[in-house]
Amino acid sequence: MATLVKLRELTTEERAELERLARSRTEEARLVVRAKIVLGLAAGERPYPVADRVGVGRAAAYEWLHRFNAEGLKGLTDHPRPGRPPTYTAKQRAEVVAAALTRPEDLGLPFASWTLDRLQAYLFEHKGIGIKRTRIDEILLDEGLRWRKQETWFGQKVDPEFAAKRGRSKSSTPARRKARPSSASTRWGRKRPRASRAKR
Repeated sequence: MATLVKLRELTTEERAELERLARSRTEEARLVVRAKIVLGLAAGERPYPVADRVGVGRAAAYEWLHRFNAEGLKGLTDHPRPGRPPTYTAKQRAEVVAAALTRPEDLGLPFASWTLDRLQAYLFEHKGIGIKRTRIDEILLDEGLRWRKQETWFGQKVDPEFAAKRGRSKSSTPARRKARPSSASTRWGRKRPRASRAKR
């Protein structure tokens, strides 16, 4: 016959902290629920009714009962999950960073700026690295590089000879008639003010 598992007796400090957690409106909701489960069990409630009352699965009441018995208050927090094993070698990560820091034109590519899609395609076609866009983003962030989320038109180079090739632009608005001089212009002294672009 299975032995009935009971919650161990709480210390004064544990009870005070559990009551604080159970009343809290700022702590994580899951910690509040776990504290209520333990307090309910400590008050003599059975695991199933406690679970139903706080709105969790019945197995959860037993889980937190066992965790609290074994670890105390620390047992109510989530255990760290094992990290995802790296799926790319250090050399492959270095290739991602090196490509991102190199101008596409220097690699013989027909565009002036990277997007994640372009970088992904380049790494696959030229380096044999099949990698998701999200992983490229993660690798760059790990290296302290901030990626622009969208490409904008000013990422492209402007032809330095564009103005010469275009020729003189034609004005689309009629020229203004010169204003008649007035006495107000004397405040500027002898030289008339020059129009200049506002500094940004």
